Amino acid sequence: MRPVNLIPPDARRDAVAAMRTGGVPYVLMVGLALLLLGVVAVALSGKQRSDKEGEAAQLERELAAATAQAQSLSAFAQFGVVEETRAGTIASLAQSRFDWERVMNELALVLPSDVWLVQLAGSASPAVQIEQGPELELRDAVAGPALEIVGCATGQDAVAGFVADLEDIDGVTRVGFAGSERPEEEAGAATEETSGSGGTTTECRTRDFIARFEIVVAFDAVPVPGSATAAPSVPAPLAPDDGGTAEVQAEQAANSAEVGQASAETEQATDLVPGG
Repeated sequence: MRPVNLIPPDARRDAVAAMRTGGVPYVLMVGLALLLLGVVAVALSGKQRSDKEGEAAQLERELAAATAQAQSLSAFAQFGVVEETRAGTIASLAQSRFDWERVMNELALVLPSDVWLVQLAGSASPAVQIEQGPELELRDAVAGPALEIVGCATGQDAVAGFVADLEDIDGVTRVGFAGSERPEEEAGAATEETSGSGGTTTECRTRDFIARFEIVVAFDAVPVPGSATAAPSVPAPLAPDDGGTAEVQAEQAANSAEVGQASAETEQATDLVPGG
């Protein structure tokens, strides 16, 4: 059986033309869609880059502000360090100071009426030279503070009692007795003896029963302060009242941490910028 085409000839040509040109519109649509996607991607990328650059600029401004604030507070932190160092130096000097006033007060209390002094010198160490001092040999054997006493008493018993009384002074470790002598009977009245340094008269034996004595009183050693180049460490008090120095130091530490965080965020933002 022979097939018969029932479509009119005019309609046949239009159908063939439509079949020949049917794929071109789809290709054009796909191309336009891809072009639109590309434009959108470029626009989004540009906006993202602009946002990152703005964020980086903002972080840089914050970093500069935090750095300036930290530098303005550094003077207060340095003042706190100086204050702590000076306080430690003063505390060390106070601990190494020997209380001569207390010693003199106690010496006046134990000094009996039958004993009188002609020379009295106190020094913190044997290296200290005192003008017109007694210069007793026993002083060199005492490394710490000591009193050098030269005087007279109404007899040897009075000298012995005075030595015992000196041991009652607070802080005395030992009493060195250099000697006690009475004038020779044939000498009669007092002879004069002068010290070699300043010519001061130390002879007080005006009667034959008067005994002249030399005594060195040793005390507990005091701590020696450290050198000036190494400042002593001072422990922080539990409730400091330093005029706000502690708060300033805490604020400076917080600012330093903020500066470090801002620097890290700036570097991270710069790395995220396309083409950076």
